[in-house]
Amino acid sequence: MVFDFLRQRGDAGGAPEGKASATGPLVAHVSAGHVAWSPRDTVSLTRQAFTGNPVGFRAVKLIAEAAAALPLVLQSPETRFSDHPLLRLIGAPNGVQGRAELFEALYSQLLLSGDGYVEAVAGATGLPLELHVLRSDRMRVVPGADGWPVAYTYSVGARSHRFDMSGPVAPICHVKAFHPQDDHYGLSPLQAAAQAVDVHNSASRWSKGLLDNAARPSGAIVWKGAEGQGQLSAEQYDRLVVEMESHHQGARNAGRPMLLEGGLDWKPMGFSPSDMEFQKTKEAAAREIAVAFGVPPMLLGIPGEATYANYAEAHRAFYRQTVLPLATKVTAQVGRWLAAHTGEDVALGPDLDQVPALAAERDAQWSRVAGADFLTAAEKRRMLGLPALAEEAGGD
Repeated sequence: MVFDFLRQRGDAGGAPEGKASATGPLVAHVSAGHVAWSPRDTVSLTRQAFTGNPVGFRAVKLIAEAAAALPLVLQSPETRFSDHPLLRLIGAPNGVQGRAELFEALYSQLLLSGDGYVEAVAGATGLPLELHVLRSDRMRVVPGADGWPVAYTYSVGARSHRFDMSGPVAPICHVKAFHPQDDHYGLSPLQAAAQAVDVHNSASRWSKGLLDNAARPSGAIVWKGAEGQGQLSAEQYDRLVVEMESHHQGARNAGRPMLLEGGLDWKPMGFSPSDMEFQKTKEAAAREIAVAFGVPPMLLGIPGEATYANYAEAHRAFYRQTVLPLATKVTAQVGRWLAAHTGEDVALGPDLDQVPALAAERDAQWSRVAGADFLTAAEKRRMLGLPALAEEAGGD
C-alpha cells in the first residue's frame, strides 16, 4: 500500500503541503511505539489452531488455495491486458514461487494473523524485480508522529531489518483485516474462534485418553472383605493396581480375561451422560470454527450440518461469501501498490468469468444484460465489469 499522506507535494511557488488525517495525532498519542497483541499471540494461536487442529488447518487451506487459484485480470479504464509487465511479475514473483504459491502464502498469513505483508525488491526501472511474502509474526509497525506507519521492522532472533515507508513508493504492502480496537494490526478469524479451538482440542485430548484406556474393562472392582476386615492392605492394593495396569489396560490387552481372587467382584459400568456429550460438544466446536472462517461446515465434512440443500449450493456460497470478497480486497490492494511503482492507472482483480463455481450465476447475468434492449453497448460492458471500447473511450 502506498501511503500518499506521507508525501510532501510542493506547488510552483509555494511551500510544500502536508497531507495527514485529523485523528492521526490521537492515534500516535495512544499507541505510539507499542505493539497491541491480543491475549493469544499469533505464534501460540497458530500452533494450537492451525498446526494442531484439523478443522482450523483445513479451513485455512481451503480458503487460501481456492483464492490463490482464481484467475486474475489486469485492466485500465480503456484496456483489459492479456500481457503486461505487472502480470509477468505476478506470474513469476521470485525464484522459488509462482503466482499461486505467493498468494496462497499471503492469504494464509492474513487468515492466521489478520495481517499480510508483501515485500518488493526494488529494480532499476521502477517495477519491482521480485515479490516476497513475509511472516506477519516477525513484522512490527513503527508509527510516526502523525500516527501512521513510517516504517516496518522485520525481526528474526536478534537481527532485524527496517523498511522505510517515507519514499515515493512503499517497499511493503500491508494488507490487514478489520480490527475495531487496533489501529495498526488486523483481527484474525482465529482470534474469534479461539474458544472453540480450545474446546475442540480439549475434546480431542479427552478422546485420545479414552482410547488409550478403551481396552480396559469399563467398570469397578468391588472388594468384599472378610468380616472384621475393613479395607485392602497396602500390599494388596499396590498389587491390584500393578496387575490392572500391566495386564488389562491398553490396546494389546483388549479382551483379556480378568482373574479375580477371593473377595473381589467386578461391576460393569457404561458411559455416563456427560461422557456421551463430549462428541456432540466437539462437533459443535468444529462448526463454530468453520463459521468464524466463513466455510460451510458441509465442505469440511462436519456431521449434522444440513443448512445447504446440496454440496454444489454450499460450494457456491463458499465462493460468493468468503473466497471472492477476500480475493477482491487483497488483489485490489496489491494491484494499487504495484501500479504506484509504474505510475499506471490499472486495477488487478479476480476474473469472475473463469470461476467454475459461479458459472451458472455468470451465465444468467450475461443473458439478462444481453437481453436488455434499453441499454447501450457501453452500459452493458460497464455492468459486466468490462473496459470501454476504444471508440467509446475516445467519444467520451
